Order: sequence, then C-alpha cells, then structure tokens
Amino acid sequence: MSELNPVVPLPPEIAKQPERPKILEVMGPGLITGASDDDPSGIATYSQAGAQFGYDLGWTLLLTYPLMCAIQQISAEIGRVTGRGLAGNLRRHYPAWLLNAVVFLLVVANTINIGADLGAMAAALRLLISGPLLLYVTGFALLSVGMEVFLRYARYVSVLKWLTLSLFAYVATVFVVGVPWGTVLLHLVVPHILLRADYLTVVVAVFGTTISPYLFFWQAGEEVEDMNERVDSSSLLDTPAAAPAEMRRIRIDTYVGMGFSNLVALFIVLTTAATLNAHGISNIQTSAQAAEALRPLAGRFAFIVFALGIIGTGLLTVPVLAGSAAYAVGEARGWPIGLARRPLKARAFYGTIAAATLVGALLNFTALDPVKALFWSAVVNGVVAVPIMVMMVLMAARRDVMGNFVLGPVLKAMGWLATAVMALAAIGMFATWGA
Repeated sequence: MSELNPVVPLPPEIAKQPERPKILEVMGPGLITGASDDDPSGIATYSQAGAQFGYDLGWTLLLTYPLMCAIQQISAEIGRVTGRGLAGNLRRHYPAWLLNAVVFLLVVANTINIGADLGAMAAALRLLISGPLLLYVTGFALLSVGMEVFLRYARYVSVLKWLTLSLFAYVATVFVVGVPWGTVLLHLVVPHILLRADYLTVVVAVFGTTISPYLFFWQAGEEVEDMNERVDSSSLLDTPAAAPAEMRRIRIDTYVGMGFSNLVALFIVLTTAATLNAHGISNIQTSAQAAEALRPLAGRFAFIVFALGIIGTGLLTVPVLAGSAAYAVGEARGWPIGLARRPLKARAFYGTIAAATLVGALLNFTALDPVKALFWSAVVNGVVAVPIMVMMVLMAARRDVMGNFVLGPVLKAMGWLATAVMALAAIGMFATWGA
C-alpha cells in the first residue's frame, strides 16, 4: 500500500500553516470590559429590576446594547489609534483642571464600587460556607491585588478571560427556574413604560450600570497594553497599514463583549422576575440578598450557582475597577504605567491599584452603609460619564488627535446618541430624588 500511495511531505509553507485562533485568544479588551460590567453591584441592580418590575424592564438592556457598543468602540479606537489611554489623551488636549476633576471623581466612584463588590463577594461566600465576613473581604482584596501586581501580563489577561465564564452561571440559572419566553420577547420589543418615580429610578440605575466611566478608561488602556505586548506593533498613526485588520478586531471584540454583558444582565433580570417578583418579593438591595432569596424559591442548585457567579464576577471586576483608576491617575500624572511592566518599574501605578483596592476593602470595616455608598457611587458615575463621553466623541472626531482615523458618521452619531441618553439619565436621576 505504501508503494501505491506514497506519503508526500507537504511544502513547509503549507505544513506550517498557523492554527485558527481560539475564541478566547481572539477576544480581548472588549470581552473583559463587557464581562466586568456585570459586577456584584450590577447584579444587585439587575436583580432589583427583575424583582420589582418583573419582565417590564427587559427593553432597557436591548436599548443600551448599541449605545454601549458605540461608546466602547470609540474608547478602544482612541487607545489603539493614538497609542495612549483616555487620560493620556485628555491630558494632551484639555485643561489640567478638567482632567484632574474627572480623574478624582472616577477614583472616588471606583473605590466605593470596589468596596461594595468586595462586600458582596464576601457575603456570597459566607452564604455558601459561613465564616467571618471581614476575613473574606480581606482575602478577596489581597487576591485581587496579588493577581494584578504579580502575575505576568499575558497570564493575567488569560485569567480574566477564563473568569468571564463565571457569567454563564446566570444563563444556567434561567433554565433551572424556567421563564415564559413569549412574555419575555413581548416586553423586549414592546416596552411597558410607567411614568412613576420608582420605575424611572430603576431605569436610570440600569443605564448607569451598563454605561460607566471605568469601562471607558479600562478598554482604552487595555488596547494600549495589548499593542505594546505585540512584537513590532505601534499606534495606528504610525502603522496605518495595520488599521483595517485592527479596526475589524476591535469591532468584533466590542460587539461580542457588550452583547455577552447585556445578555447576562438580561438573564439576571429574568431569573429574579421568574422567582422573586412572581412570589411578591420586590425589595432586593444587594446581590447576596438576591442569591439568598432564590434558595427557597428556585432550589439549592440555583442558589449555589447564583452565589458562585457573584464571587466569579467580583474576582473579574475588582481588578478592572482598580486598574482603570490606576490608568487614569498614572496617565494624568505622567507616570510609567501598564500591567505588562514589572512592579518595581511602575511603583506608583501598582501602588494606586493596591491603594484603591485596600481602601475599598476598609470601607467594609466602617459604619458606612454599603447600599447608600453604592447609590452615591452610581450618582458620581452617572454625572462623570456625560462630560467624559462628550470629550471622547469630540477627540475621536479631531484630525489632530486621530489623523485619518476620525470617527465615521454612523459611529459619531451613535456616540452622541449614547451621550444624550446618559445625560437624560443623569437628569432623570436628580429629578426623581425625593419623588
């Protein structure tokens, strides 16, 4: 047989064809950014939406998807085209007082959010195995800082990508509890809007949770990190020939990442609507409270999966919150920055990560009400997001910033639409206070 069918070796250029990249290797900053949006505080917001209004608010997650895609794509393009993060570009093109104000508010909001997320993770773990809450807070804080500071960048990003799989816990929970899909689809495409203060407040909370400033800074910063990690790679201003492939990658990464984020958020709303709302439980203030409430209604399996999801998403999000704060502060101050740098080569950058995480952890040792702290964090995020988005869209439309890669008309229009929606959400937040 060997004589009739001799084995002919393939030419080297064919034999050594590269394998098709695996999906987790293709996906990058957009996937991690989108997944980190479903943090424990976000889970609490979506749980409240489902518990209080059932399936009525599913349309908000359909509406915010294209807006998230637009503003996150703009963030990513600014980073990849210029080779600088958002704060670095703001520093070059806007007054120092404006940059410092934005960065200060971002750091405050992120630190409060870190504290709330660490508290939620600890509470979820205590639901599963009991034990001392504050010890768990400390352990999660040290683990998050340790991963970000001491893991090699490529390995750290790989860990974050695998942690995104924890979000499938909420997909699994939906199919455990069962939902009326016909009703769900109806409410997705035909909004049932109530002109009531409580309804509008939750709508504002969902918008503020899905479109947050820390996501802008993180995705732009990670585009720069990934660019610097690649051999012979530089900004698109210096290597315009690479632009078609890079822009296509950014679009796919962002669209998939934001789609994953909103799909999981929708499933959290559906889970709590099918269980808590259906049994008259309408007041959920924390993600751990949502998990505990599921136990008698959806069974122990759904409760465990939901609680484990809180821990997994927290481990993903706390480093993103701390990292985005460090990118912003570092670029604003002109420090050496980047998770690919060794700790001793970027002491101030890593010090900011550690300080934000540890201060957030310490908030759990005070008498500060975590629910109120999270509310004020959402207020700060909602207020800060609007001017940042305005500056981002303006920068991305300037040739002296983006060269030949200025925003196209469709993406620019979507960027302004997202900004307008967030401005209206911020106005609505203030208008509904005390109502």
